[in-house]
Amino acid sequence: MLPPSVQVVDTPAEVRIAVGTLKSGERVEVTKRTHNWAQIRSVDNITGWVENKDLLESQAYEGGQKLLRDLSAIPAQAEGHTSGIVNLRLEPSREATQLAQLPEGLKVQVFGRRLVERAAPEGQASAVKIRDVWYLIRTRSGAGWVMGRFIVLDIPADLSGYAQESNLVAWVVLNTVEDEGHQVPEYLTAERVGTQDADFSHIRVFTWWVKNHKFVTAYVESNLNGYFPVRVAEVNGIHYFRLRLIDRDGNKFQKVYGLFDTITRPVGTVPGWESNAMPAAPQPHHRKRAGLRRG
Repeated sequence: MLPPSVQVVDTPAEVRIAVGTLKSGERVEVTKRTHNWAQIRSVDNITGWVENKDLLESQAYEGGQKLLRDLSAIPAQAEGHTSGIVNLRLEPSREATQLAQLPEGLKVQVFGRRLVERAAPEGQASAVKIRDVWYLIRTRSGAGWVMGRFIVLDIPADLSGYAQESNLVAWVVLNTVEDEGHQVPEYLTAERVGTQDADFSHIRVFTWWVKNHKFVTAYVESNLNGYFPVRVAEVNGIHYFRLRLIDRDGNKFQKVYGLFDTITRPVGTVPGWESNAMPAAPQPHHRKRAGLRRG
């Protein structure tokens, strides 16, 4: 089912009576179809007619549910809202199965981004390749792909001043710090500068300076060829994050960073994008590092 609920009517004729209601995700058996309507029987033996546009094939529904389960294992990369009515699709394509139609102003979480070349109109060849940006998003009840131009990112108020001077595309909470009874988030942010192909090319870490009650930039790195999702984890009390990167030879690898008090530093790399392994421990050293302390 596409909407949260839909009425079942006794006939597809213009004058009709509601005979029941189906909830989103409820399975039905289709016994007859017309061009716009389907005759159905529910597991509760409700029989009647619903519009075809309000039904979803079981395979497509299960695909959407799998997306929803998969996203539960990774942090949202950003949050935003729809800027208009937008179709939620199973794959990042205009021709992919439609899972739902989302209303304007709906709050969403963003988990991924993909550039997809738009097919030329039938019978026409175009020398200029046009690519659509698609976002992998989650709503309260579902997940899927939407065209990126219909999503407006809602930058956290903590980062709004900084975001005015950058193309901020993601922010992930690394840690929280207590300050006078309040829990203040510390962020990893990602920007896209000078590229459309990569999801991000620049990162910053903002930590909270308790003594002065303000954010400070704890780490900056540029010239990255990075792709979502950024993952975070806490290991033995240390907060880590790992970036999915591609080197100049096209090899995929992960670069892992640790947040040590207010100091952020790389701790090593891991081949490929799927491994959850930590880099091999570096050799001990005794060089002192300068940095702000919490107090």
